[in-house]
Amino acid sequence: MESTPLQWLLGKPTATGIIKQSASDFRVIEDLGYTADQQGEHLLIRLRKTGCNTRFVADALAKYLKIPAREVSYAGMKDRHAVTEQTFCARLPGKEMPSFAHFTLEGVEILDVARHQRKVRIGGLAGNTFELIVRDVSDKASVEQRLAAIAERGVPNYFGEQRFGRDRHNLTLAQQWATGEIRIKDRAKRSLLLSAIRSDIFNQVTSARLAAQSNLSTLWVGDCVQLTGRGSWFVVSEEEFSETLTRVQQGELRITAPLVGKGNTVVTGVAAEFEQQQLATQQAFISLLSNERVDAARRAMLVCPRDMTWTWLDGQHLQLDFWLPAGSFATSVVRELVLQGEMIEDPAE
Repeated sequence: MESTPLQWLLGKPTATGIIKQSASDFRVIEDLGYTADQQGEHLLIRLRKTGCNTRFVADALAKYLKIPAREVSYAGMKDRHAVTEQTFCARLPGKEMPSFAHFTLEGVEILDVARHQRKVRIGGLAGNTFELIVRDVSDKASVEQRLAAIAERGVPNYFGEQRFGRDRHNLTLAQQWATGEIRIKDRAKRSLLLSAIRSDIFNQVTSARLAAQSNLSTLWVGDCVQLTGRGSWFVVSEEEFSETLTRVQQGELRITAPLVGKGNTVVTGVAAEFEQQQLATQQAFISLLSNERVDAARRAMLVCPRDMTWTWLDGQHLQLDFWLPAGSFATSVVRELVLQGEMIEDPAE
């Protein structure tokens, strides 16, 4: 399924660069936002993995601990082609503290094990720290300018291409499912495809908003805004407009786009008209999401990397470090910085 090119906040980059030349060029350190409380029926297993799929590691831990695979959870999937530190959670009620002295899995190193009272669930993290190497940067001066602008203004909070599978195959399957060409019985596969649908529609609406306004901070009456770093939101009334606009410009609030699903549209006025125009061609997907009882939600269209620093390893290789809240993609930060892969040859805006 072909994709519509997404807009850039700072305009299309002129410099090129390469990420993920090796796994060590892309490091992710998960931030749960809390530490283990040292008691309870759950075991938090902090580990470092290289070149390993998250679910594969979870299954290996379950096998080693002799418990069902469903009893091992994690806060989020992490890129296989990277070095990642993350926490897995195993439920071991009434069992003694196990030893991991004999646990062996290629590419995996156990860092810490501790008891905890609560289960780690999908989405149950504060964010992630990223340590990236961007290699073969073609224009250092251009990238320096964009780094400063990204640190100040942020980037579109697009879902990364990894959400859609190789050659966007997840969306191709989702389209066939939505139109009744195929049936998807596997529960995990259904969830994956539904997530891909919502992510793609969010990206398209955000890109259209950026094309219409050249930024993601121009507020409309009827917009739905979200407290930065929080889930709570409200719809902007005419009476609240001036105060809310100031809070958006100061970064306290973010304007949101829809994660479509079952439920009524919350935006009103001009914002509602705009979203309805963007969603008019997505009715088959929206019906599928509603039938599958996926609840509608909202997501901030803009994200600002926190604690962003960079160092030139030499004239062409850049080390870039930053923190992003849960659900945001480091690849969307890099996308705003340099052109990569097929984008270099793409004449589209």
